[in-house]
Amino acid sequence: MCEGAPVNEDWEERTAAAWGTFDDYEEADAADFRAVIDALVAELPADSPLGPFEEACAWDSTGHSDKAVPLYREALARGLSGYKGRRAKIQLSSSLRNIGQADEGVKLLTRELDGPPDELDDAVRACLALCLADLGREREGLSLVIGALAPHLPRYQRSMANYARLLVEPED
Repeated sequence: MCEGAPVNEDWEERTAAAWGTFDDYEEADAADFRAVIDALVAELPADSPLGPFEEACAWDSTGHSDKAVPLYREALARGLSGYKGRRAKIQLSSSLRNIGQADEGVKLLTRELDGPPDELDDAVRACLALCLADLGREREGLSLVIGALAPHLPRYQRSMANYARLLVEPED
């Protein structure tokens, strides 16, 4: 659960179930899916950071990064933290990239590289790599992606980690 957001387990389960049906909606029915999320959000306290976060996710997932950006910002401003806060930063950065503001996404995700490690680390690096690529910094992005991939390889972890480092280190 999100710190500072009084939500019960039932609400979290119903929200997860709603997201579990996302792929059942055709593109033309995107508004119907957003209405399901809006109904769940309506159950939350007015100042809950989860409301704008879930709404942002729904807009983002239905192809409207421009509408998602201010909602992600609002969720974070209201104190969304922990796992969902980190998700919001990743998704905000991706949305910023989609609307031509990759530089802001880079700033946001670069700070996330120094955060405590969790299962979202690779997502941070992948999204950051995309933002960097949009800014013409492909070698840095490739370095991040190879570095994130290296620990998952059955062999060549050390070599790939070194190659990733060498992509961005100046040659002697």
